[in-house]
Amino acid sequence: MHTAHDPYVRVRGAEEHNLRHVDVDIPRDALVVFTGVSGSGKSSLAFGTIYAEAQRRYFESVAPYARRLIHQVGAPKVGEISGLPPAVSLEQRRSAPTSRSSVGTLTTLSNSLRMLFSRAGTYPPGAPRLDSDAFSPNTAAGACPECHGLGRIHRTSEELLVPDPSLSIREGAIEAWPGAWQGKNLRDVLDALGYDVDRPWRELEQRDRDWILFTDEQPVVTVHPVRDAGRIQRPYQGTYMSARRYVMHTFADSKSQTLRARAERFLTAEPCPVCGGSRLRPEALAVTFGGRTIAELAGLPLATLARVLSTGTGTGTGSADGSETARVLTGDLLARIAVVTELGLGYLSLDRTTPSLSAGELQRLRLATQLRSGLFGVVYVLDEPSAGLHPADTEALLVVLGRLKAAGNSVFVVEHHLDVVRSADWLVDVGPHAGEHGGRVLHSGPPAGLAEVADSATRRFLFDREPAPAREVRKPSGLLRLNGVERHNVRGVDAEFPLGVFTAVTGVSGSGKSTLVGQVLAGVLADGTHAPTDSVASVEGLAAVDRLVQVDQRPIGRTPRSNLATYTGLFDVVRKLFTGTDEARARGYKAGRFSFNVAGGRCETCQGEGFVSVELLFLPSTYAPCPDCRGARYNPETLEVTFQGLSIAEVLDLTVEAAAEFFAGTPAAVRSLQALLDVGLGYLRLGQPATELSGGEAQRIKLASELQRTRRGHTLYVLDEPTTGLHPADVEVLMRQLHGLVEQGHSVVVVEHDMAVVAGADWVIDLGPGGGDEGGRIVAAGTPAEVARAAGSRTAPYLAREFRPSG
Repeated sequence: MHTAHDPYVRVRGAEEHNLRHVDVDIPRDALVVFTGVSGSGKSSLAFGTIYAEAQRRYFESVAPYARRLIHQVGAPKVGEISGLPPAVSLEQRRSAPTSRSSVGTLTTLSNSLRMLFSRAGTYPPGAPRLDSDAFSPNTAAGACPECHGLGRIHRTSEELLVPDPSLSIREGAIEAWPGAWQGKNLRDVLDALGYDVDRPWRELEQRDRDWILFTDEQPVVTVHPVRDAGRIQRPYQGTYMSARRYVMHTFADSKSQTLRARAERFLTAEPCPVCGGSRLRPEALAVTFGGRTIAELAGLPLATLARVLSTGTGTGTGSADGSETARVLTGDLLARIAVVTELGLGYLSLDRTTPSLSAGELQRLRLATQLRSGLFGVVYVLDEPSAGLHPADTEALLVVLGRLKAAGNSVFVVEHHLDVVRSADWLVDVGPHAGEHGGRVLHSGPPAGLAEVADSATRRFLFDREPAPAREVRKPSGLLRLNGVERHNVRGVDAEFPLGVFTAVTGVSGSGKSTLVGQVLAGVLADGTHAPTDSVASVEGLAAVDRLVQVDQRPIGRTPRSNLATYTGLFDVVRKLFTGTDEARARGYKAGRFSFNVAGGRCETCQGEGFVSVELLFLPSTYAPCPDCRGARYNPETLEVTFQGLSIAEVLDLTVEAAAEFFAGTPAAVRSLQALLDVGLGYLRLGQPATELSGGEAQRIKLASELQRTRRGHTLYVLDEPTTGLHPADVEVLMRQLHGLVEQGHSVVVVEHDMAVVAGADWVIDLGPGGGDEGGRIVAAGTPAEVARAAGSRTAPYLAREFRPSG
């Protein structure tokens, strides 16, 4: 029996996912780090068991009626957990993207700034005092009436709508119009209205061209369609819609992402002419603080904003009604901003939209908000807070985690970064391997004790660190040069990327790495043009690259129907094997019979989902295995067909590792499976839904799909932080594959913070020196050893460590 003040969280009989009846005691009021290779079960223990149980207990205290309004996870598979305080989760997840959500709204800093302008701003003589809502572009009281608070308006032009004026309307001159019947209908309506649809566009009267493209009128006429041979087409009433009206309507209202993207090609986004992009009404913009409008302050990097606010306080110059109000409100703002800048995010501005932030930036902003909340006695469960962080920023993160602990909280962190692991008070190492070969707690205790655990994959990297092996850097086969790069904070930069080698691009968070590589370099290669663009003055050496492959961390699918097997094409091979069995041929089953996405072979009770939603009175709906197929997703007749003794559902339940043995005699399947094994994903199940995969896993699946292809010509691979979410042992596996691509004559460019990866590169481009306006320049470029000695580089001292034996 444990007392109410038990200093430990005691977990007994945890069996979530691959955990094997785990018993573990974890101290409270400590920084506890959970380690282990990818898929070992550490997240299942920290998030799937401990946090999920804390959340379930909290929900049980909520009134049943209110409970049904909250999205809940099910009860974790665990015997008992005692000594568990309330928990707060900070995961690497993305919110639904919206251009109205910003750094200011996420951190609530915007609320404080609006209050400052409302209470202590300088108003024009005779102007009434405004409520704080009047300074928000997201309210009717504050939003600019022209752009509705978005700051930008979309326009189109004749040149965009009709790119080739030598064509006639019937030949498709108005490219912005839809295809198929809808486009033909609009052309027929124009013909019926008396316009010449067979003359080249440029020969039409300007007055007619303007009406056709831009009118807001929607006349209705009787259309007599031209008869096709053998088809009877009766007259009908057709409504005209101008090209601009169609494009604007599609862009604003279409639910199809494809249609919206197509419509966007015919639009230009410009700052709103009324508010100048500030998103606010004139009344709000007339109020200033320290001589600046709220829009001007919201556009400053937070580090700069803090300097502006601190110079204005105490003097009374910024306040309209006495400096005491200004002093109190600016003091609160400065304290809040200090936490964000301490986490290495001082380069962000309050008006920076959340869709443009990385998952790591989002999590650190949430962490900053929690630091100001003043909670104590809480368990914070964090998912890789160091993801996307330069080593210099990781040091600041450790200070912040220490402050959370000092405030009387427990901090449980799932982490791979060795500096974070070394700073832990307590280490829970899960393993020894991934999937069914993991799920055991190998060590739970102070970090030093892990040195005695031979089975631990973490031990070698924590205690037996060797200096980076001496290796001869590869000689480039060519050079790709971008001259005059201008995008975001990268301004006037000339960047050289050697070809036929492994290049690492480094720099602190916000220094411009993803802009230079993910947007500019990848964008130039995707366009395949030497000509100047909005971002580059000129490009040299492009002819040497035949193909671009950009491997990002976006999900491979957004529904449980997309999985590992469907994405890699392995599912097609598996279904053909089942179709070729004697039983399937005798029954006349085709390949579609073995898909859970179409009617025929799937279980119709759950529509091939494997689970059904159960509606409960006064409780939220919950998901349960389908009562008919019990999660198999197929109907009984389909499951009667077996291949080498297994049904299609049992095959999808195999891990990649087990499937590689099972399909050893099928070359088409072996190729896909071997590629997945080569990138360290042997623990995933073939039918594992895309929604269960991490960003790092999704990126490696995409890489595996690329590895199994026959490659022709020189390919440039671009990867943005491929080691995110990877244990150092998994990083070694991934790097072998990437270096293998270079050995085959291709080029690899990675944006990377892992100094072990950077030390093993052939060429390093270091951006900085800081983030935001203080970055965007190439501070150093050369071999890893040369950059490690570069003066003025914030990366250099951390990279230099990799070349020294551990002390």
